[in-house]
Amino acid sequence: MTIGSAKALTKMVAAESRATEDQASQGSECPSFTQLPMTDSIIGTDLVVRLLLYTGRNSSCATLINATHTSPLDVNKKTTFLIHGYRPFGSPPKWLNKMIETLQLVDDMNLIIVDWNRGATTINYPVAVANCKKVADILEPVIDNIRKKSKGSLELIHMIGVSLGAHISGFVGSRFHGKIGRITGLDPAGPLFTGKAEDDRLDPSDAQFVDVLHTDIDALGYREYLGHIDFYANGGTDQPGCPVTILGGKKYMICDHQRSVYMYINSMISTCNITAYPCASYTEFLDARCTQRDDTDPIFGYHIEKWKNHSHVMKLPNKVFFLTSTEEPFCMYYYLLDIIAWNRNTRKGYITVGLTGENGSVVKSKANRYAKSFEKFKEVTLLVGVDKDIENITRVSLMFSSAILVEPKLKLGILRMQLRSLTYPQRPHLCRYDLALERDEEEEFHPIECQVQAL
Repeated sequence: MTIGSAKALTKMVAAESRATEDQASQGSECPSFTQLPMTDSIIGTDLVVRLLLYTGRNSSCATLINATHTSPLDVNKKTTFLIHGYRPFGSPPKWLNKMIETLQLVDDMNLIIVDWNRGATTINYPVAVANCKKVADILEPVIDNIRKKSKGSLELIHMIGVSLGAHISGFVGSRFHGKIGRITGLDPAGPLFTGKAEDDRLDPSDAQFVDVLHTDIDALGYREYLGHIDFYANGGTDQPGCPVTILGGKKYMICDHQRSVYMYINSMISTCNITAYPCASYTEFLDARCTQRDDTDPIFGYHIEKWKNHSHVMKLPNKVFFLTSTEEPFCMYYYLLDIIAWNRNTRKGYITVGLTGENGSVVKSKANRYAKSFEKFKEVTLLVGVDKDIENITRVSLMFSSAILVEPKLKLGILRMQLRSLTYPQRPHLCRYDLALERDEEEEFHPIECQVQAL
């Protein structure tokens, strides 16, 4: 054991003794995540790390463990460490209980909640950042003890880190030379980590497999890729359903960042899979230039290991993109809309699509984000996303909005429209021929199955 590890072990034992005394004084049989008053946020807190272990499916009572007390673990099972991030106000994360319950529901595992609320609670963010490597120092002997009991295997360890917790996971992984099985980073923190060398942040060498989700790269999250595969939900910036102005208050500040956790929770139990598409940029993805599906397209979330075991991960680009809906389970269903216009002059604008099913259910897409130029007899393909699966489409509506505000009210003439399901490519392609769209007026029609031309 190194001197640093010995010091960390001493601190850990002392911290656990203090935590046990605190728990006894409160008369509680089940240790819970530390809750601190607002005053601690102002005056700051010394780092204390508590490890709350849940074992078995649907276990509701945690056990406190430390580097010298890991006997309650079943080393033959997977061990998951869940590490939170910055806690400026001292309260437990709102998503914590739901994450614990869901992880226990999907896997029979050792689940260890890394509670470093004392140390993460401060209005002085740089102090919390400085504590990240200290948390890793404390976790190192714990994992080393687990490793010795499991005869050297680190493959069964999965670290899930949120924000600062993602970088803590990376620091731990680097101490074991990347032999930990998996690290998942949920919107890794950007401030004070952007531009840092690999030793000072999460990076792909920290585990055998590192998967990362980005949801707030323009504020609290990290912009560039950090893993073997990096998912950028809605481009990694503004998440649907989150406030778009400061009038949204606190939620405006944290909603995009926290959405990463709720997306991950839903990926465990949702009946729909979120397929992501490798692409050079989000713009190209929205432009439908990266939508050729094959067996290598990854499925986002907790179950990605099932895909990884059947794919050549390292051959994929680091960045993959997907869209989400505004509400849980955040699933989107994709279509490709091919349009051939017949206007003599080019029309430039946006298309909104509506779909109606045989049971009367209706969904509408948002207008494509970037204006498209519709030239005579030239096929244009649009990526369309809706938040509900319409299995049997009976009616389709299209609305054209011009990108030129002063343009007179002219029609967009469509020689052929073709709608293809990207999510379910085996479904019939739907067409409509010889159609005229008045500007800003919705046109609804019954589509027909496209004619297949003989080769």
